[in-house]
Amino acid sequence: MIDIQKANETAVNRMMTARPILKTVATARDVIPGMRDKLLLHAGPPITWQRASGPMKGAIIGGILFEGWARDEGSAIELAETGAIKLEPCHEHDAVGPMAGITSPSMKVYVVENVTHGNMAYSNLNEGYGKVLRYGAYSTEVLDKLRWMNDVMGPVLAEALVLSDGLDMRALLAESLHMGDEGHNRNKAGSIMFTTKLAPHIVNTDATDAVKAEILQFMGENALTVLNPVMAACKAMADAGHGIEGSTVMTVMARNGTDLGIRVSGLGDQWFTGPVGQPDGLYFPGFTADDASGDIGDSTITETAGIGAFAMASAPAIVTFISGTPEMAINTTLKMYEITTAEHNAFSIPALGFRGTPVGVDIRKVIELGIRPQINTGIAHREPGIGQVGAGLVLPPMNVFEDALLAYAQKYLT
Repeated sequence: MIDIQKANETAVNRMMTARPILKTVATARDVIPGMRDKLLLHAGPPITWQRASGPMKGAIIGGILFEGWARDEGSAIELAETGAIKLEPCHEHDAVGPMAGITSPSMKVYVVENVTHGNMAYSNLNEGYGKVLRYGAYSTEVLDKLRWMNDVMGPVLAEALVLSDGLDMRALLAESLHMGDEGHNRNKAGSIMFTTKLAPHIVNTDATDAVKAEILQFMGENALTVLNPVMAACKAMADAGHGIEGSTVMTVMARNGTDLGIRVSGLGDQWFTGPVGQPDGLYFPGFTADDASGDIGDSTITETAGIGAFAMASAPAIVTFISGTPEMAINTTLKMYEITTAEHNAFSIPALGFRGTPVGVDIRKVIELGIRPQINTGIAHREPGIGQVGAGLVLPPMNVFEDALLAYAQKYLT
């Protein structure tokens, strides 16, 4: 007889005791399991070129051009259409990526080790705001920035991280939650701390003073600098709770712009998918909901690990970006306690008397109570390359939890 409560406690305890350390920056093909030539990793569950959203298609084109597999846009599209370029989810390779999430073999990635349980996780580098690959842009300017990040910034960050002996991302996250971040859409404090902790080591690298200054300016001006290593840290924590026999805890939630998919600890690597939602939020001047793409990105790994929208009570100022009120932010966190297994022992919320953040979504509770996990998210333009047009709130489709629970019943209860 399966003891579901005990299995869920085991899964969530492993998630909470995981200690993700950012070790270095390395080339994707050298460290990501299964990475190979003519392969692009993407956000969300599996997707084909034919079903991909505008931002995803643009990012795929950009990844092909970045690698030099095609000379121009037309040739890149032909490769994608014929299947000469393979597409596989980041999550199937221990990796995550924001928005389109495109990660190619020669891209530099953050390398995070969960030193408690030994599993690894990876994420690409954050490009900042504006016209960027993760929103489907692939102009010469975009690709030039990516090459600078890869060839100049990446090696310096790798050297700095080795000099630092690694950064404890769980500790950094815990502190940033006490400074007004929630770890998904608001990372201002975390990015400042991340840059501050690395700055002395960057200064001590062998790079020229001009390069060091350029890197520090780039990191300091990007309020999302820390998002990608945070996502890798959350992936390492969530994966620590995956594969527990009998557990109904969700360990993956991700979107590709067309579908949202989840995975459940006790159900192996099976995806349960449904249509992505349309975020409801605030739009930048000149844009409306008609301009928006469907929800996209692996960044919901933050909610999966117990931060993001689940920790909105720690970041009331985020409502000026995603819409709503400070009271709504607090109530969102309170509602998430109803569908989760535990209160995090490392992440706490001052506004709630330092109560631990809700962690470990139980698919049974989602269905029983009709409460879906809240997501706060950036909103991409439906056309590739235009970029972020707003930010808001969105919910996953209920069918993914229903389908997962049916599969669970068939595996364990029949």
